Parts: sequence; structure tokens; C-alpha cells
Amino acid sequence: MPTIGVKRDLLFDALGRSYTDEEFEELCFEYGLELDEVTSERQMISKERGEDKAEGASDVIVYKIDVPANRYDLLCLEGLTRALLVFQEKLQSPRYTRIQPKKMETFIIKKDTARVRPHAVAAILRNVIFTQESYNSFIDLQDKLHQNICRKRSLVAIGTHDYDTIQGPFYFDAQSPDEIKFKPLNQNKEYTAREQMELFSGDSHLRHYLPIIRDKPVYPVIYDSNNVVLSMPPIINGEHSKISLNTKNVFIECTATDLTKAKIVLDIVVTMFGQYCQKPFEVEGVEVTKPDGSKVIYPELSYRKETVSADIINTHVGISESPEKIAQLLTKMCLASSVVGSNKICVEIPPTRADVIHACDVVEDVAIAHGYNNIMERIPQTNTIANQYPINKLTDLLRQEIAAAGFTEVLTFALCSREDIADKLCHDISSTKAVHIANPKTAEFQVARSCLLAGVLKTISCNRKMPLPIKVFEISDVIVQAPDKDVGTTNKRHFCAVHYNKSPGFEVIHGLLDRTMQLVQVPLSKQNGFHIRAAEDPTYFPGRCAEVIVRGQSIGRLGVIHPNVLSKFELPMPCAALEITIEPFL
Repeated sequence: MPTIGVKRDLLFDALGRSYTDEEFEELCFEYGLELDEVTSERQMISKERGEDKAEGASDVIVYKIDVPANRYDLLCLEGLTRALLVFQEKLQSPRYTRIQPKKMETFIIKKDTARVRPHAVAAILRNVIFTQESYNSFIDLQDKLHQNICRKRSLVAIGTHDYDTIQGPFYFDAQSPDEIKFKPLNQNKEYTAREQMELFSGDSHLRHYLPIIRDKPVYPVIYDSNNVVLSMPPIINGEHSKISLNTKNVFIECTATDLTKAKIVLDIVVTMFGQYCQKPFEVEGVEVTKPDGSKVIYPELSYRKETVSADIINTHVGISESPEKIAQLLTKMCLASSVVGSNKICVEIPPTRADVIHACDVVEDVAIAHGYNNIMERIPQTNTIANQYPINKLTDLLRQEIAAAGFTEVLTFALCSREDIADKLCHDISSTKAVHIANPKTAEFQVARSCLLAGVLKTISCNRKMPLPIKVFEISDVIVQAPDKDVGTTNKRHFCAVHYNKSPGFEVIHGLLDRTMQLVQVPLSKQNGFHIRAAEDPTYFPGRCAEVIVRGQSIGRLGVIHPNVLSKFELPMPCAALEITIEPFL
């Protein structure tokens, strides 16, 4: 959970009253937050008496508050106090609007950005009045978002600029690092992008972001109509357009590898600090022109509606409230709601609540607003007896029998590289239906495995100096895409066995298949049992591959592994393999 630090006095000023530490801790608990720590920090202050000025120090009490990781609207003082005031029914949730001036600013994305960072969104805050505290909060929110939803700037990078110092239209391009030259933030001379990589390699803050683009052939860059560089995302902004306390109009741009995340981040920034505009919560739109010529206006600031049954909410939370009361509870959570018909609740989800994705998120907010401590404890009306899932029971029984047949069980990672399940097995990645990780940390864990064979072969490769024969098996889940499922994926229980020796041992694997079918009581029959038929698969040697058919349904394959596959797994000896799904046997 992210932790934000807010100064107690500023917090109480915004909330309109003072609290004891215990009272505020209780308020946080009621809203689903946690007051983690109360600390103090030394702050230098200026004392003025007539013409005399003296510098002094003062202790400032700081509240460290844990907030849910998906509540991006609570990562700054402005959002936190706004949410708490609405929760206490001292404030109505504001309405966020996007205005479109007669002459709208334009932001043009060049096609070369597709090579490194393809997406960008932008907005303008007009007539902003910053104080030192609100300015600090503005900067701190960007840092919190960078560490959270932006995944350390790898998904989204935020840039804020003094709009009065630059001239539109603005351009988002990708250029050679030697062609990009500008004065970076807080520097007194110009550097090329390549020189900046060296300059910031020792910077304790920026050096962590350099690997995102360092090895790319081109670097992203944003500049205005006068070729003044605004920023080189995701590393640093330019000194020319940096914002200050005197900034009145702020140009905000977000570049990204994930457009959805970029839109969320932009919405959060402009809604949080739109309150400091001369016309609060009015944001000026920017027209973004994409490389294909299509035009979109950002920020979206879209409101959407979700209709939920009051009975479903009451059942899931364990309460018995009227639809009117539930609508009131949701309104306290910044989800303006009204009763539709006799039992339906129409919930309006604002742009600040990107965490509300499904009806179950609405139910959770009702539980928070009602108060978990106010939910009555009761004994369930039904009794149940715990039992093992049939698929797990079958798996455990098969493990024992296959081990008794002389095979050793292995357990491999559920995540693997794209190369493991595609290139090394001589398959195209698109044919595997693999589930891809959006932000893999290493090249070893890019996708969820769609077969067990690759992991078992890697295990043998790491143990190939062991005495022959090596006979190993694994019974575990694989994960594949399933568009018809709610989450878009499904798990399937697979059984894989491999025999590795001086000779392939196809007869050993074939015998293991027969024994497995005997255990699950599937006879050898084309009509009501199982049989094998010749098949072609690039993973297996031509003419030495068979498909396993059970009651007319293909459940997997067995055969002698192709030499090209063996060489890619660095296996000098031949081997035979079997991989089937065991779910049809239930």
C-alpha cells in the first residue's frame, strides 16, 4: 500500500476542524485507510519583524497515511481531504468538466514514436494560483503516480510545463540521441541526449529511469513550434518550460506505452489540482493528432454509470438497508447514486475513481461507507463439509502411480519466456494462445506457460549430467487465453512426462500413456475409449508424433522430440515426451 505524508496543520485546515490523533485515526479507519505513523520534521521558517528578518526552525507534525494501491485520487492532500469531506457529507462531490476553447491547442504525435513510446495525452490548467504548499503537493503527486500506476515511468511519464513560456502546436517525436539537445531541468548548459545519459548515470533519482530508453535506437522528445524542447520522457523535463510558484497556466503531457494508464494518470492530475484554477475543476482540452491522422481530445474526464441491485449489495455485504440508504452510502464515497425503479441503484462513476471496474467494487464501497464494524456477526445458515476438488484428487492419485512407474516429479515456474514456449518448441507465439505479462520484470518471465513441456525440458537440461535415463513428469496448470471467460483466461490441468536417454524410449512413454488410461479406466477403443493417430507437429520428429484421442476429443500428443528442439534446450541425447490434459477424465 502506498504511504503518503501530509502535514497535520494543512490537513486540519482543509478539513475545517482539528482532531486528536485518535479521532483522526478513527476517521481514517471508517474510510478504509490507516494512520500508519505520526512523525515530525524540521522546517525552516522566515520570521519578519519590521525590517529585521531571521531564520528559524519549527517542528511540523506529519501524518503518514496508508492508502489502497488503486486509489490514485488519495495520493495527495487535495484528493484525500476532498474524499473525507464528501464522506462526512460536508461537501458535495465536484463535477469535473472539460472545456473546448475556440482555438484549441494541438499536440501532434509523429510516427517514429511507435519505436519507443507510442502514446501521448495532454491537457491545460488555466489561471492556476499556486502556494508553496500546493506547488509541493503538485510535484509530490507526480512522484507518487510515477512510483505507483506508472510503474516507475515505464508505463507512463508525466511532464508539466509553464504554458506561457512555450508556443504550440506541440510535437511528440522520436529522434537519434545525438540529434536531441537541450538544457535539462536545473542545469545551466545544453547537453545532447547521449551526454545526459552519462550526466545522470550518477544521479540518485534519475539513474533508475535511464535503462527504459538507454538502449533504444531513438529517444522520445517533445518540442514546441519554435523547436524548444519541453522534455525527453521518461527521463527529464527541459529547464526552459519548468513551472514555478509564478506559473499561471500549466501544460500537462503524459507519454506512455499503455494508453489506458496514460488517460487515468492525466485525469487524476487535472482533477486533483483543477481546484486551484480560477474556475475550479474546469480543464482545457488539447487535441491530440495520432500518426494515422485521427484526432482525439484529452482529457476524457468521462463519467459512466453502473446499475446494481440493492438485494445483491445487501446479500454480499451482509446488511439489510433500503435502496435509498445504499444510494446515500455510495454518494458518501464520491459515487453519486440514485434509486431507479423499486430495487435498482444507478451509480455514476467519476473520472477520479478508476478503481471502480466492476459491480463488486461498488459493493465494497457500500461496505466501507456502512462500516465493517457495524455489520452484524451471525452464524451461517448452512453447514458444509470440506472436500477436495475432484481435479486435485485425481492429480494426487496420478502422481503416486506415475512415481511408482519410475518417473520423478518436477515442479517448474508458471511463468516463462516467449522463447521457451514458442521459438524453442518451433511454434509461432500467436498459435500458443499464451497470456502475456504487461510489464515483465525479466526476459525469463514474459508469459504464463501454455504447455508444461518447455519447463520439463529446461529441468532436464539443467540436470543432464545426472545418470541416464532421466525420467521426469509434471502435473500442473497451464494458462491460456479464453475470450469467453470473465477474466479472459482459463487454467487447464496438464500431465507431461519425458524420457531422456541414449535412445528416445518412445515405447516407455507409450507404455506410460497406456498405464495412465488404465488408471482412469478409459479402455483402448475408437468409440468409447482412447486411441492414437498420426499427427504432425514441429516440436516432434516427422513420422514419430501421435495425437491422443479420448472419446473423439484430442487431449494431447506424444512422440520423439525433434533434434532442433533438443539443440535449443542444449540436450545432446534424444528423448520422447507425452503431454495431455487430464480434465476430460473427471
